[in-house]
Amino acid sequence: MPTVHKASKVGKKPSGRVSEFLLVDISNSFVKIAFSSRSRIGRIERLPTPQFTRKALQDLLGSRSARQMILASVVPKKTHVVRQAWSGALCEVSHQIPLGIGISYPHPETIGADRLANAVAAASLYGSPALVVDFGTAVTFDVISPEAYYMGGVIAPGLNAMTEYLHSHTALLPRVTLREPPRAIGRSTREAMLSGAVHGYRGLIGEIVRQITREMPGRKKPLLIATGGDARIIAGRTGLFSAVSPRLTLEGLRLIGCRNFPGSELIR
Repeated sequence: MPTVHKASKVGKKPSGRVSEFLLVDISNSFVKIAFSSRSRIGRIERLPTPQFTRKALQDLLGSRSARQMILASVVPKKTHVVRQAWSGALCEVSHQIPLGIGISYPHPETIGADRLANAVAAASLYGSPALVVDFGTAVTFDVISPEAYYMGGVIAPGLNAMTEYLHSHTALLPRVTLREPPRAIGRSTREAMLSGAVHGYRGLIGEIVRQITREMPGRKKPLLIATGGDARIIAGRTGLFSAVSPRLTLEGLRLIGCRNFPGSELIR
């Protein structure tokens, strides 16, 4: 059963519209929040994780509320903010609640909630076997077996983390904004950094996908799904991905909400 907290204030006795779910995805860099019905996600609000406070949550909600909140968080301090602020039913995503997929992993308690949500959405919306590549603070690869079991994955540094590291730890390298490089051979320092980031990560993805495919049961090639902030710029030109789904994590939260709350019919 989902974890239910009864706290104070936020979400209590709303004067405006009430939705079925409030979806909250707290990552190390950004918090994404959206209201949803059992079948459709509304507009997504996004703010830097350090700015996510009780007041920020109140301001985002305004006069709206939801019957249940579905939370995926990898930042314990911000999880505490939600627990203290939210007055309604709260489902925290973990391996301990019904997900709709199996887990074949030695220490399931160490799997990030966002990675579980991605796996749920991939298996339900696209089928299995599948491989989700999430381009966030880290680039994570999550593998779903042909029988729809979470198997494990790969974690690599995120693109922005890499370029920011180069800027912060060198005297002359600038801070760059990710975009498609004009050519592989950089004709300036910025172009060279862009080429290393974009083409380098495309190469990294291709090699990791090859290695994962070799280890898949029956060596069956998984369906590749990309999500996360840098998904379109990196995944779009690899020719490897069947789908780029920026809302994948939130779709997983919606599906988990449908499965966990009484009376919620699972709708794809």
